[in-house]
Amino acid sequence: MTNTPVRFANAHVLITGGGSGIGRLMARGAAGRGARVTIWDVSEERGRAVRDEIRSSGGRAEAVALDITDRAAVDRAAVQTGAVDILVNNAGVVTGKRLLDADPEAIRRTFEVNTLSLYWMTRAFLGGMIARDRGTVVTIASAAGLVGVARQTDYSASKFAAFGFTESLRAELAADRSRVGTLVVCPYYINTGMFAGVTTKYPWLLPILDEQDVATRILDAVERGKRQLVLPRLVRLIPGVRMLPVPAFDAVLNTLGINKTMDHFRGRAGSR
Repeated sequence: MTNTPVRFANAHVLITGGGSGIGRLMARGAAGRGARVTIWDVSEERGRAVRDEIRSSGGRAEAVALDITDRAAVDRAAVQTGAVDILVNNAGVVTGKRLLDADPEAIRRTFEVNTLSLYWMTRAFLGGMIARDRGTVVTIASAAGLVGVARQTDYSASKFAAFGFTESLRAELAADRSRVGTLVVCPYYINTGMFAGVTTKYPWLLPILDEQDVATRILDAVERGKRQLVLPRLVRLIPGVRMLPVPAFDAVLNTLGINKTMDHFRGRAGSR
C-alpha cells in the first residue's frame, strides 16, 4: 500500500537541517517543484543562504534559526510558521566514536537531535495535518537504523528509534483511517561531508550515495506516496539476513566490511 500522493506544487514544506547537505538540496528541489519552503536550521547563516538561493531562482522560501531539541522553542516557532503540508525531519548529527571514547554530552546530543526532536517537530504539526486530513511526515533515518555498526552505538541506536517512531506513527494513523502519510528514508552513507572519511569495501554493492540523487529520490518518493525508501537495493536484504543465527549474521556484515566503514571517519559537526 502507499500513502495518498502529495504534490509539491503550492504545498508548504518544512525541512529541518535545511541549511546544508541533503536538507539544502531537498529545499531547493521542493521549491523548484512549486512548493513554499520553510527552512529550520540551527545556523542562521546557513538557513538564510539557502533561503536566498531559492528566492534568487524565483522560488518562495523562509528561514528560521532554531534548535529543534528545544521543545518550547519548536512550539513557538510552529505557531509562527503556520500549517505545514510536508514535514521533513532531516536534521541529524553523528559522533563516530567508540562507546568508551564518546563524550557523554555528545551522546545525549545525538539522541536529542536524531530522536527526541522527531517527537517535538511532529507533535507541533501533525494535529493540523490530521484536522485537514492530508499531509506527509518524512523522517530521514539511516541504513544504520536497520543494522548496528561499529563506532555508531549512539547514532545507530538513535536511527533504530527513528525507524520505530515512523513505523508506530504509521500504524496509529492507519488505525484512525487518516489520510496523513509517513515516509521513512534509510540511506547508506551519503557524500555530504557529515560522514567524510567513511569507506566501503564493495562500492558496486554498497556505494557511497550521491547527495543530489538521494535528495531527488526522497522528493519523488513523497510525490509517489511511498512509505519507505531504502538505498541502495542491497540494504533491503537486511531483514532477511537477520533470520540467520547471530554468528552467521555477523559474518555476513564483516564479509561486506560494514564494521570497518567508520575506521577512517573524520566527518564534520552539524546536520547532514
